[in-house]
Amino acid sequence: MTTNPSKELKTFKNPNPDRKYTITIDTDEFTALCPMTGQPDFAVMEIQYVPDQLCVELKSLKLYFWSYRNEGAYHEDVVNRICDDLVELLSPHYLKVSGDFNIRGGLRTLVEAEYSKDED
Repeated sequence: MTTNPSKELKTFKNPNPDRKYTITIDTDEFTALCPMTGQPDFAVMEIQYVPDQLCVELKSLKLYFWSYRNEGAYHEDVVNRICDDLVELLSPHYLKVSGDFNIRGGLRTLVEAEYSKDED
């Protein structure tokens, strides 16, 4: 069975919806293409969230991250799109996405986007 990149994120029911707890997921294998040069940008991507009723399924998240490998996107856009997609999918109590992009031209970029249900 071949596994292909996909923007289709999947969920499962939170096994402990009455407790607020934090889930942290990270990967050091995130890659997107620089829209200016077409060269790959590598990043450590971290997601921290406090689930409400749903949790993100990890294999679908891996394939979702993989789908960015062939897309040109600025660091700021990628992190905010991931945040928006996960908030729409999960409606969490809290979510933060951090993208720590490798140094290019002597400059390191760290982009963070947050969402809090309390701020709605």
